[in-house]
Amino acid sequence: MRIPIIAGNWKMNKTVAESVAFVNQIKDHLPATDQVQTALAAPALSLVPMVQAASGSPLKIMAENCYFEDAGAFTGEVSPHALYQAGVHHVILGHSERRKIFGEDDEMINKKVVAALRNGLCPIVCCDDTMGRRVANDDKIHWVVGRILADLKGLTTDEIRKVTVAYEPDWAIGSGQSADPSQAEEGCYLIRQTICDMYGDDVANDVRILYGGSVTPDNVSALMAKNDIDGVLVGSDSLDPETFLKIVNH
Repeated sequence: MRIPIIAGNWKMNKTVAESVAFVNQIKDHLPATDQVQTALAAPALSLVPMVQAASGSPLKIMAENCYFEDAGAFTGEVSPHALYQAGVHHVILGHSERRKIFGEDDEMINKKVVAALRNGLCPIVCCDDTMGRRVANDDKIHWVVGRILADLKGLTTDEIRKVTVAYEPDWAIGSGQSADPSQAEEGCYLIRQTICDMYGDDVANDVRILYGGSVTPDNVSALMAKNDIDGVLVGSDSLDPETFLKIVNH
């Protein structure tokens, strides 16, 4: 049984004090972890105090990124080893903003996935399609499959079971225009079939696949009713505690 995950991605928002206050406001109003796993990804400055504030609650704290080396002369980067030691156990990798703004390619994402797993972190690996292909009625299937093949290259069966994949159509992120549930299911199903081709049915059925892109309290139930959608990655609607709780407790 795949336990759903509802994760908020704050991006570069909230101060340390605001982050801790948010955790304190929601941590006692979350479902049990055997029903839904709730997580928040926050800027690096806030992670340690958020881990401390969330201690003893169902809430998990995630990093928004990490580097592919444990230590060294990499000014400004975040060590996966340091994240794990700080009590962070999940990390988002390959988000479209990292790819588009900071130029991260699939080879780098793959290195980061390997490094995260090596350090005991569970990666949430993001992949997307493009509006250009959708508008042109072009074949987006090979594009999405190719990204999954590259990002998960070389992982063992045990490692892939620790990975969560997030399908985020590029055109839906931050646009207010979510994929309809059928479109979202199509992308998630395709990702699962790709993992099946790589690792077999048993592994593919264990891997959780999330949908991300303009998720709101109004569309979360319809999205999560689909067979291959095991949760959501929430952007702007995770910044308000009451709105986020509506999504978590939909």
